Amino acid sequence: MRKLHFLISLAVVCLDRLAKWEVARNLALHENIQVIPDFFRITHVENRGAAFGLFADSPSEWKIAVLVLFSIVALVIVSALLWRNSHSITTTGVGLALILGGALGNLWDRLVSGRVVDFLLFYVGQYQWPAFNVADSAIVIGAGLLVIEIMFTKAPAAEKPL
Repeated sequence: MRKLHFLISLAVVCLDRLAKWEVARNLALHENIQVIPDFFRITHVENRGAAFGLFADSPSEWKIAVLVLFSIVALVIVSALLWRNSHSITTTGVGLALILGGALGNLWDRLVSGRVVDFLLFYVGQYQWPAFNVADSAIVIGAGLLVIEIMFTKAPAAEKPL
């Protein structure tokens, strides 16, 4: 089962790389394509910060190094959890595999260019969600699966003392 989990992660990385490459190749920076009027467009933006642009405007010369270090630590933890919990296909295993693939996809961008390409933009009127990408989506879906597993899986009944 470990192979399947790591194949899921690899699929996320490949899909993320392909989507980012297509956007960067076909759209100039800040150019966009309207997909669903007043709701969704594909736009080419680059995020030099953390998730949702946090710390993007920070002038710190250590910002990229800290973000890369944090990503590597998270990857080690998620990989260890996945390795330990991948004896069968479970919600936890799939969630961890999605998180691993998403984290690798964004780390790739940070290591190569110091920024992450984002391109999915949802909005209603003047309100908009920060642009994101396939890797971000995989991380959020994986985290959601873990939350569902925690909230709705019943713990084994405790043995009654005699």
